[in-house]
Amino acid sequence: MLKKTIFLVFILLLSPVSLANQLGNSINPKEFPSQEKVLPREDKNGAEFVISGSIEKNIDMTLENCIQIALGNNPQINMALNDTLAADARIKQVWSNYFPTISWQTGYTRIRQLQLSDAIGETLEYDYYLLGQISLQQMLYDFGVTQNQATIRKLDYQAYKKTFEAVVNDVIYQTKDAYFNLLYAYENKRVAQDTVEKYELFYNQAKSFYKSGLNPKVDVTIAETNLSNAKLKLIQADHLVNLAIAKLNNIMGTPYLEKYSVPERLQFKPVNISFEQAVDIARDSRPELKMAEVKVEEAHQTLNLAKKSFFPTISLEGQYQRGGRHINSNFGFNYGAYLTFPAVNGMLIRNEIKEARYLYDKEIANARNTQNSIYLEIQNAYLALEEKRNQMPVTILQVKQAKENYELSYGRYRVGEGSPTELKDAENIYEQAQLNYYTALYEYNSAKAQLEKAIGKNICDSDDIIELSND
Repeated sequence: MLKKTIFLVFILLLSPVSLANQLGNSINPKEFPSQEKVLPREDKNGAEFVISGSIEKNIDMTLENCIQIALGNNPQINMALNDTLAADARIKQVWSNYFPTISWQTGYTRIRQLQLSDAIGETLEYDYYLLGQISLQQMLYDFGVTQNQATIRKLDYQAYKKTFEAVVNDVIYQTKDAYFNLLYAYENKRVAQDTVEKYELFYNQAKSFYKSGLNPKVDVTIAETNLSNAKLKLIQADHLVNLAIAKLNNIMGTPYLEKYSVPERLQFKPVNISFEQAVDIARDSRPELKMAEVKVEEAHQTLNLAKKSFFPTISLEGQYQRGGRHINSNFGFNYGAYLTFPAVNGMLIRNEIKEARYLYDKEIANARNTQNSIYLEIQNAYLALEEKRNQMPVTILQVKQAKENYELSYGRYRVGEGSPTELKDAENIYEQAQLNYYTALYEYNSAKAQLEKAIGKNICDSDDIIELSND
């Protein structure tokens, strides 16, 4: 027994210093770095963030850069923008009613008058030339119909603008969530890589004990199996990183963008905002709320327009003609002012007004439903954020406890007091604790992005950044 103890002490003395430094209760700064090491790095050369075509220029893809790319390339934003521009053009189309209408006509006609020829008993047949006929029509007043139509188009334009803002808001949320998911995938890969390294130490230690005759071959087999499983998880984690990159690229509208470096890491930044403040911000910033109000007013203007279906139109018309039996033998003209009443179908107009009134009431109810839905969305996002925020201290404590347990188990195994099963269990617990921590961290940041989408505005982070300490 004395010889075995002396041999184990000799092994410990010959072990690398880095292995000895891993023992204890402190958090490894390489696994959980300080705030300064995970903040975005500044380019010392002053190089700007540039993407030419689908080829990246050695960039560090930060969240801000991803949002800028998404705002410039996401096709949903481009579609919503063009809808807004088309709605603006429709306003000018309505105002065109007050612009004059000019037409030109020319032609040739061969005429045989049936009734006149039959009356005089002779065939009356001749050519008629129309060298040119110019017609001009100008609407003077339609008792507010055009103005009402223009108001509806303006409100429709405002609705499309709010739709555009809503699309931008949603794309920003999708970009944030995809970016946080990518950071989460990288953290999982780091955990998997760390697990492989730890099982390699376990495997090398087991081989040393086996060659020295201190432990049986089964310890080496167990260590080798654990190492193989860890390498398999690392391959899977690397695959998830690639999938997360593909998802982020698709949301940004650059699906063919190649791999890039991501300098940021998941962080826990407390959010100092109350539920009442979130609701107040949403009233002023959420596009869907403003759009619902616009839709109500648009339905009201449509009702007013339906009531004007029988209103007349005052207009001026003029016409000048040149032609006759010879190509330029005569001329003619006419002009006048007209008060034109539309064809009135009382039953049709009455039911059109009813339809417009029902649609107006529907938009009022829809606006209330939108308010209720957004209020519920804010509640869900805020409660989810609160839940994840309360989980963070617990997950941090779990990581510290699991790390301490693993290091104690590894220390026991190195001196021949622990079993490979005990060490494997400790490593699995430590690995799962890290994954739980990063899962909670991702869900917290995702919930924060969801709350920002729900209120329609970014939330300023607190200056305090809570992370795993080295104590």
